[in-house]
Amino acid sequence: MSVSLGSQNSWASIASGLPPDQLDEILRQLEELQYTRLALYQPYEKQKAFHAAGVSFRERLLRAGNQNGKTFCGGCEGAYHLTGDYPSWWTGRRFDVPIMMWAAGVTGETTRDNVQRVLLGPLGELGAGSVPKDRIVDTAPARGIADLLDYAKIRHVSGGLSTLRFKYYEQGRQKWQGPPVHVVWYDEEPPADIYDEGLARTIATHGMAYMTFTPLLGMSDVVRRFLTENSPDRHDTNMTIDDALHIPAEERARIIASFPAHEREARSKGTPVLGSGRIFPVEESLITIDPFQLPPYWPQLGAMDFGWDHPFAAVKGAFDPDTDTIYITNAYRARQETPIMHAAALKPWGKWIPWAWPHDGLQHDKGSGDQLAKQYEDHGLNMMGQRATFSDGSNGVEAGLMEMLDRMQTGRIKVFRHLNEWFEEFRLYHRKEGKVVKEADDLMAATRYLVMMIRNALLPPELRAENRRKRERQQAGDPLAGF
Repeated sequence: MSVSLGSQNSWASIASGLPPDQLDEILRQLEELQYTRLALYQPYEKQKAFHAAGVSFRERLLRAGNQNGKTFCGGCEGAYHLTGDYPSWWTGRRFDVPIMMWAAGVTGETTRDNVQRVLLGPLGELGAGSVPKDRIVDTAPARGIADLLDYAKIRHVSGGLSTLRFKYYEQGRQKWQGPPVHVVWYDEEPPADIYDEGLARTIATHGMAYMTFTPLLGMSDVVRRFLTENSPDRHDTNMTIDDALHIPAEERARIIASFPAHEREARSKGTPVLGSGRIFPVEESLITIDPFQLPPYWPQLGAMDFGWDHPFAAVKGAFDPDTDTIYITNAYRARQETPIMHAAALKPWGKWIPWAWPHDGLQHDKGSGDQLAKQYEDHGLNMMGQRATFSDGSNGVEAGLMEMLDRMQTGRIKVFRHLNEWFEEFRLYHRKEGKVVKEADDLMAATRYLVMMIRNALLPPELRAENRRKRERQQAGDPLAGF
């Protein structure tokens, strides 16, 4: 196969998503031009965010769909740390001294064919990977797996040697015990005990662990830690097929359709496989809409779900009475912040907007003795006089979920495309043994309250005053009152 090459920058942005055979062929040709795979890496925004999180978080997950560039992303970060050569755009963590790094996959064969290939090159082409050839000083073969390496010695910019060792999950937890390690890279999801053992190796070095995988195992123990548990050490980056700009827009629908139906969300969006347990089994395209300027005559409403250890969440919606459609335009979520901080974030949405709130807003704060809802009112939000209910006074969770689902299936609820946190919860919201799982559901709860109370949405004060004047003129018999 012959591949025509333009300038380095002209195609570098698509390099991370090319099929392995095409990318390897291009790299062979580029080697003659003295380019390296590492020099060609130009990360997408989600990949940059993943790298940058390494400064603040000891544990990171790049949760992405298939062919979104996750393994290439993980391999390039590993090469930066092993060599100490960081690009000018790098805002992630840096190591100024040689490191010990473990890189691993599920089996010895997949570690060789994916992790080792991305880092060091295809079989027989050592140096055609993300680690430049002139930095590879020595290698040694592993036992039992043909062509798998046990380790490689990599020249660090400081002059010393970094050590790269290849591991795999099938070795079992005991084989993961060993000396201190600075960096552990898990390509594909590890079992919880393997993840814990590798992470323990980084304690003495104040090191870090990162994972790159598509969550085909569903809400496993490892995935659940990153998506539902509160930890200052963990960071989750979700990269979908829409973030992988090397895939043409017209190809995305075809690629998604090629996946088994029950795996499409995982393989295209990095959403854990939830199967029939999903509460909203609806294609995102049915509810997603690009942001637009709202007509001033659409009434608006806000709704909030209180929280401290689990996040406080709020959404704002606009209602189109002509089509009975609700548009979710804003979303906010924050953990362990006080009412005054939440109010400051929400007031720019419109001080006049009425706010719906749940039954626990009637509870009294142990410190001040004030009801939660009143605290938000005291900080300037237009809190409604009663908790969220349907028009008949009921407030059943299942009734609210069914109303949301009905609106989704009939196109009567739309969500602005950029509300990433809202869509994250939407994708993960599920049942277990028939019961709603109360984890990562804060924005979903706030949306449910908004749907229940949409009858109380209001127009801006100036339009309400104008409408009142029109009604008064109509009642007085003015024939032009409606104009």
